[in-house]
Amino acid sequence: MKQIFEALEKDARLTPEQISTMTGISVNEVKKAIKKAEQDRAILKYKAVVDWTKLGEEQVWALVEVKVVPQRGVGFDAIAERIYRFPQARSVYLASGTYDLAVLVAGKTMQEIAIFVSEKLAPLETVQGTVTHFILKKYKEDGEILEGGEGIKRLPVTP
Repeated sequence: MKQIFEALEKDARLTPEQISTMTGISVNEVKKAIKKAEQDRAILKYKAVVDWTKLGEEQVWALVEVKVVPQRGVGFDAIAERIYRFPQARSVYLASGTYDLAVLVAGKTMQEIAIFVSEKLAPLETVQGTVTHFILKKYKEDGEILEGGEGIKRLPVTP
């Protein structure tokens, strides 16, 4: 059954019939497995990876490291939930290292992200500090190469 989900993860547009052909699993079994995975929230969402810059839509992304004080009984879960409820927070991860949470943030401008961090994120009561890293260029996202897929072009070195 793992093959079904690997195929969907690579291309969410595949039909159960196509997956059946690819895997040798019957169409009914494929449909049943997908339906159960959706009900169990093993499949969370079907999505497209869009290179917005090619569509003329500029987006600014930042990775914000957040140092927090874990709360008794809930650890990092309560503060993570407060953060992931902000629409600017596209992904929130518990991480090892100097900072506790890694938050991927999106906005229209660098200033919009700076305002979010300084006025919404940093003032939360258990937040001890933040470090913001602006994403300058995306090369690969969700397994898809965004540009330069044909390899790095270098000039030949001549003596």
